[in-house]
Amino acid sequence: MNVVGQYHIHGKRSIEIAESLEAAVREGRLAGGGRAPTVRALAGALGVSVVTVAGAYRLLRERGLFVTDGRRGTTVRAMPLLQGRPGMRFPEGVRNVADGNPDPALLPSLAAVLREIAYDPVLYGQEPEIPALLELAAKRFAAAGVPWTAVAIVGGALDGIERALAASLRPGDRVAVEDPAYPPYLDLLAVLGLLPEPVAVDAAGMVPRQLRRALAAGARAAIYAPRSQNPTAAAFDERRAGELRRVVAKDPDVLLVEDDHTAGISGAAYHTLVNGRAKFAVVRSVSKALGPDLRLAVLAGDPMTVSRIRLRQRAGTGWVSGMLQSMVLHLWSDPHVKALVKRAEETYARRRDAFVAALRAEGIEVEARSGLNVWVPVVDEDATVRLLLEAGWGVYPGTRFRMTSGPAIRVTTARLEPRDAVALAGAIAAATCPTTCVRST
Repeated sequence: MNVVGQYHIHGKRSIEIAESLEAAVREGRLAGGGRAPTVRALAGALGVSVVTVAGAYRLLRERGLFVTDGRRGTTVRAMPLLQGRPGMRFPEGVRNVADGNPDPALLPSLAAVLREIAYDPVLYGQEPEIPALLELAAKRFAAAGVPWTAVAIVGGALDGIERALAASLRPGDRVAVEDPAYPPYLDLLAVLGLLPEPVAVDAAGMVPRQLRRALAAGARAAIYAPRSQNPTAAAFDERRAGELRRVVAKDPDVLLVEDDHTAGISGAAYHTLVNGRAKFAVVRSVSKALGPDLRLAVLAGDPMTVSRIRLRQRAGTGWVSGMLQSMVLHLWSDPHVKALVKRAEETYARRRDAFVAALRAEGIEVEARSGLNVWVPVVDEDATVRLLLEAGWGVYPGTRFRMTSGPAIRVTTARLEPRDAVALAGAIAAATCPTTCVRST
């Protein structure tokens, strides 16, 4: 069967062929991770020029569906974004430790904030950013050692990351990214037509030699979390940060995008890599500490990067809601909220550490230095997830996070009390190593 009949591809113009191929990916006729038909073969089957088919493939690369890698040809991206990212849903009675959310009991009351803030409506033509919020953000960056020269307000961490990448890169560029990675990082790279260069992660974050390899392979940017790495809970220490600074110092034109998404509640010290960089963006979201519905982050960066981000923002969404800005300013200025955030950080650390200790008591060695999640390596993800579901626990399979790293599951510990941690660790041990784990006595 020829490629037209096999994949049901049709069209005479580049855009028609691209739409037909996109439908084939969406409907599973072209499998993710598999090879796409060669340009020459598809052109011959459709009776069009190779230039026409090459134009269709270019459109699909720009949409993040196809990846072209020199002599290896064109492949369908292994995780196309056509299905979106639905939340994890579990049967009634199953405990959800998969969702990655903070504990609502440790978030400030936004209803109370709405009653307390003094808010003046923002109108067209006014300054889009509240000066007092910019000033407070700048002070926080300075206190953390971030060499900010410009600050912007964006619609959440991923909005800031996307805008930073789009400001400096173009489709086909390579980006160093942690492996395992926060799935939306991979989604952003795909929709921007960028190619991930996986960088292995250990308990201290990106492995320096792996980052060096990614940069040598041509990566023009790097996205990483300096602490609370999702899903592994890795965090830079001073030694690792120094090693990574020396690696990136050899590539001064590489854009560093630092995602400090759990500032305030991470449970680990902050070590930045951006000192002395010509191109960088440090993004700090408020969503983990103050609430996911506060779609706001502050971004510090070099003047050119921040200027480009602001220009794209003004041309599109215009600005981040003045109401949201007023709420964040109020929350950041409230000593009671500051105390609550500190208590949340301590509580998350206690719950995370209790779960790690419970796993070790079952003979399962893991390390988790910061954040809301723990990454548990397993032999068989599917079997482990299924057995845990039968035991009443809903966890996140690691396949969504991985590129080349080994199988694992992610457990969110934000709402996991120590007594429940023992039960979950026992269930994981029963599901993963019923005969081989060496339990402590």
